[in-house]
Amino acid sequence: MSTERREEVIDTYYTTVHTLRRQTGKEWRGLRYMQKDGRILVAFQKGPGDWSMYFVDIFTTLVEVRWRMMLLIFSLSYIFSWLFFGLCYWLIAHVHGDLTNPEETLCVANVRGFTGAFLFSMETQATIGYGFRGMTENCMVAIVVVTIQDVISCLLDTFVIGIVVAKMASARKRAQTVGFSRCAVVNLRNGVLCLSWRLGDFRGNHILEGVARAQLVRYTKQPLGSIVMSYQDLDIQNRDIVLATPSTIIHKLEPGSPLYSLGPDDLPEENFELVVSFTYTGDSTGILHQTRTSYTPADIRWGQRFQNMLRVGKKRYKVNYALFNETNWASVPMLSAEAHDRMKHPAEGSSQLPPVMRNGHGCQVNVNIYEEMMLQTCL
Repeated sequence: MSTERREEVIDTYYTTVHTLRRQTGKEWRGLRYMQKDGRILVAFQKGPGDWSMYFVDIFTTLVEVRWRMMLLIFSLSYIFSWLFFGLCYWLIAHVHGDLTNPEETLCVANVRGFTGAFLFSMETQATIGYGFRGMTENCMVAIVVVTIQDVISCLLDTFVIGIVVAKMASARKRAQTVGFSRCAVVNLRNGVLCLSWRLGDFRGNHILEGVARAQLVRYTKQPLGSIVMSYQDLDIQNRDIVLATPSTIIHKLEPGSPLYSLGPDDLPEENFELVVSFTYTGDSTGILHQTRTSYTPADIRWGQRFQNMLRVGKKRYKVNYALFNETNWASVPMLSAEAHDRMKHPAEGSSQLPPVMRNGHGCQVNVNIYEEMMLQTCL
């Protein structure tokens, strides 16, 4: 690690560290734990000798590498195997004296040098078989080498095909067609302040079963410069979701919630991140997938609700995904859920209540209509 670039890290396992961000004043508070597309901003730095785990699980390693790196590795594996067995055939021909022997006594017909041996190796492994070069019965060692090359060729082809199919059927690709809304909203549902976000499947083959989860991630800086990560699960309604139509995932801001005491004025000062995920099985492939994203306090819109996307047609339901991320204003008290619960039953004779949000502006609500406002349900 360069001495000119100071970085905040979390020690996790011996020499493995999570690189979060270089230390530049207060900028570390703005670092996202997870990108909107689900990528986690954690870089692993391995110490010497820690690369053995990647070779032990070579299949997973090759599935996770980039396409260009995988194609380079497979191309080199074929070329090196052709060169190796070509060298073996050339050595056999050299020891057997094929450079001077008559044609009928050659180990491999029409192989009298390294170029011919390399071409025979490539034709054998790629099953080209031009018919010009071929194995004879004059040399048992060459026959054994050809047999070994054929077996290795089958294994290598199977390995390459398996890796390519696994990369093309990667769960990450399917996860890109199941997405969360760009923002989360806070509004009233049956008189209770709730934090909610949207989840939708953009493909035609709908997901009929999946499990949603939400977790609050906080990172705090310690006096000695280290960073401590804390994780706290959020209770959400209806974890098991049928995603035939877009679904709104709801977390009630009630006692026990880590967001219970936070109000709209407190959000800009917080440094938490709401990590949400949806785990499901693809109906086409049967592969387990997971879509995830995160919301920072800047992504939470207080006093808004998602627009309705679902319409009833003559023969089927219609979903307008153009409105997936669209919101509009809702009447919501501009105070925390804790303070809102305390103010549900105001003192007798009081005619004013805490300000609420109307069309993006704060205003006072008369006590006579407060109860009616508390009972409204926001989508």
